[in-house]
Amino acid sequence: MKTEDHIRNIKESLDVIKESIQKGVQERQRTIGFNTSVAASEMLEVYLHQNNLINPGASIKHDLFNSLNKTKDILNFDFPNKDKIISILHEIESKRNLLCYGKPQAIETIKKVLELFNELKSIFNEMGVKWS
Repeated sequence: MKTEDHIRNIKESLDVIKESIQKGVQERQRTIGFNTSVAASEMLEVYLHQNNLINPGASIKHDLFNSLNKTKDILNFDFPNKDKIISILHEIESKRNLLCYGKPQAIETIKKVLELFNELKSIFNEMGVKWS
């Protein structure tokens, strides 16, 4: 997928997350789970493509971050904030299925995912990743 397509997808997810917050996070926990997970993965992929750290045809899927060992095997090269980024992606992914397919969660759980997502956005902004 082209970087422009990833950027379009990130923008869409950011819009949907914003709308979900406005409507109420507990009423939109599935939407938040899906969109934080996919947008976080796409932000990393944009960074890796922009810095030629992965092949142009390579893709990073959200479920990679279910396993820290698998993630470290696939992303076996260095880049700034790597450990922090992987840790946040793993934590978001660990809550994804709970939010998407589980029973209604406590507002604190949903807010924690949003806080992690916002922290990740800030890291990528500082690293020069642009999607606006």
